[in-house]
Amino acid sequence: MIDLHTHSSASDGTQTPAELVRAGVAAGLDAMAVTDHDTTLGWDEASVTAREVGLVLVPGIEVSCARGAQCLHLLAYLPDSAHPALVAELEQARASRETRLDRMVEGMAADGIPVTVASVRAEVEDGATPGRPHIADALVRAGVVEHRDEAFARWLGDDSPYYVTHYAPDPVRAVEVVRAAGGVPVVAHPFSRTRTGVVGRELVEELAAAGLAGLEAHHRDHDDAAVRELVDLAGALGLLVTGSSDYHGAGKRNRLGENTTAPEVLAAIEAQATGTEVVRP
Repeated sequence: MIDLHTHSSASDGTQTPAELVRAGVAAGLDAMAVTDHDTTLGWDEASVTAREVGLVLVPGIEVSCARGAQCLHLLAYLPDSAHPALVAELEQARASRETRLDRMVEGMAADGIPVTVASVRAEVEDGATPGRPHIADALVRAGVVEHRDEAFARWLGDDSPYYVTHYAPDPVRAVEVVRAAGGVPVVAHPFSRTRTGVVGRELVEELAAAGLAGLEAHHRDHDDAAVRELVDLAGALGLLVTGSSDYHGAGKRNRLGENTTAPEVLAAIEAQATGTEVVRP
């Protein structure tokens, strides 16, 4: 069982990287990727634990991208975490997320929603990438909502009046930077519906021409028709097809291993990578 999209407390997951890896073993995974938002902070801790517990670990990043109002997330597997262009893009994205979080919270507080910048900051681990899930966690802790999904439905969704954008590279630029860093880029949940709709075929074709490696077709946000369309599109463009849980611990209802990637696909990803190596026991 191979799950190539999970999150730890280095971004918006609720488990430390070590706890995440141990949860993967408990769920029966043989291999997993740690793909926190715009950071490699959890790689070292996850790698140490993976060797201890006998799990194959794929270091990765979920890179936030945007073109105009169109949002897209790019999974970057096995890049060189010290590559200058990649480091620069991630640092700019994280800095923008910091200011964005404060602006959202200030807007919510002004309308009487019981949340403060301090209460949200308390939910973000030192060095972690801040995001809307941390606002949700502060609301849960305050007893305002029961879980993250409720917070997003009421106040934090892409269509919320409190929504604030943050810096994100153009997706073609992101694909090029990931490839330059020796990584393997795969579009995460391309047919997840956001305030700007889904990622269209034309953009996928443009990304494929720029060096895209694959599409995450098997994901809980995709119904059977979406999966079929993505598999067909990947086949037409010569792209890999992955499947993943997008697990966030208690932060989302997604479960480890609920969607998986074929061993031959992981082997193909590893064969393309020149940035860093898969961690093996």
